[in-house]
Amino acid sequence: QVQLVESGGGLVQTGGSLRLSCVASGRTFSTYIMGWFRQPPGKEREFVAEIRWSGGSTHYADSVKGRFTISRDNAKNTVYLQMNSLKPEDTAVYLCGARSGGGYAYWGQGTQVTVSS
Repeated sequence: QVQLVESGGGLVQTGGSLRLSCVASGRTFSTYIMGWFRQPPGKEREFVAEIRWSGGSTHYADSVKGRFTISRDNAKNTVYLQMNSLKPEDTAVYLCGARSGGGYAYWGQGTQVTVSS
């Protein structure tokens, strides 16, 4: 059974930084793409960034390019999202997802990020 567990959210001031972690378990993820999404209050879930577990190629939403960095630690089965220069509009529940060839099939429970102005 695939399990994704996020951590690292919290309250931070504008311009601050946070690092989110997503620990994956339940299968071998070498062929998977891991992603971070976010859901702001009252809005739809939106894509933030993703990384190919094998090879490490990345893709970012335009809104976070240059501020957020996605990375992974194969030995720890963990994907990270380093978030710098945070803005109030980054406030959301951040979710980790996993997909293999198609849409995202697995999701974590999410972690709250709140950026105060």
